[in-house]
Amino acid sequence: MESVSTREQSIARMADVMRDFMANAVLFQDAVARTGGLNGTDLQAVSLLMTQGPATPGELAERTGLSAGGAITAVIDRLEKAGYVSRRRDQADRRRVIVTADVDKVLEQVGPIYGRVGARWAAYLDTLTDEQIELANELFARASQINREEIELLKESR
Repeated sequence: MESVSTREQSIARMADVMRDFMANAVLFQDAVARTGGLNGTDLQAVSLLMTQGPATPGELAERTGLSAGGAITAVIDRLEKAGYVSRRRDQADRRRVIVTADVDKVLEQVGPIYGRVGARWAAYLDTLTDEQIELANELFARASQINREEIELLKESR
């Protein structure tokens, strides 16, 4: 029987750890969304509006990967009803609608949760060396890049 190297064991464990991390990240976001009276897709949509700025419904559909018709309209309708976004006519082109996140409302509803998690992460990061933090930054940045690339491949294959 061939022995498995420590490196191979570590790589196999990394796959398990990454799957667990990704599943828990999705479940955490869903739990946060429910706390704020939303679903996971709605929370991600408003998060994208906060990080990437206001958007037309079509632009938001592109950011989220939802269809530019009924699906994104339903998301915007729910977010507007809950007070998380507003729709305004574009001043330069009155035919266009711009959707903007109400940052204060989002922070009021879910900010304390993210603040608590951020504090816990900060406490943990304080236990790491600068080199370990840089490695973690590289790992998460690369994982995010791979996920973005795979999202695009999935979109193209539809």
